[in-house]
Amino acid sequence: MRLLLVEDDPELSEMLTETLTDEGYTVDRAADGQRGLHLGLTRSYDVMVIDRLLPALDGLDLLARLRARAVPARALMLTALGTVADRIAGLDAGADDYLAKPFDLDELSARLRALCRRVPDTAGALRVGQGLIDLAVRDVVLPGGGRVALSAREFELLRVLAARPHQVHSRAQLRTRVFDEAAAASLVDTYVYYLRRKLGRDVVRTVHGLGYRLGAL
Repeated sequence: MRLLLVEDDPELSEMLTETLTDEGYTVDRAADGQRGLHLGLTRSYDVMVIDRLLPALDGLDLLARLRARAVPARALMLTALGTVADRIAGLDAGADDYLAKPFDLDELSARLRALCRRVPDTAGALRVGQGLIDLAVRDVVLPGGGRVALSAREFELLRVLAARPHQVHSRAQLRTRVFDEAAAASLVDTYVYYLRRKLGRDVVRTVHGLGYRLGAL
């Protein structure tokens, strides 16, 4: 399981990283909300642990922006603000669970295990015409029942398009959401070509002068 940890307290971040790594997670760390946003948009995670009060970008705003970009990873929010109103604000921003500080490490681990067990059942699938993107297995189910395996980047590009099927995505937007910001703009076109080669010409539609949108299988 890949985990994104966004926590500005260096001692707590180090302790959590050590604990979670020992439990089998691959952990990426960010010390502020802006770095957390960059990682959340450019890499794929199964689960995220996000502090509520962060420098550069508040945890609520960070999570809301990730959800607005259709990032599906389960999110556990940590905070010293434990009132009912604070918990509601976190859940409304897109959190799947909420844990107030100070917390017990065993409880945190148990909550994360519960969130990870929920991923295959609740992530579900996104429709592409008569086919489906299986978010749990990360491949495409064709209308006839066959499956096509995709690379991580191919899958992420198709997932971003399918999460907002009627939206036209510019190349710059897709580069930011799927690839590293330093990637060449032509990389988007290359992976659109790869998807069309595997799934058919109509799976991604070109909107001339604007970018790409989801098509159909």
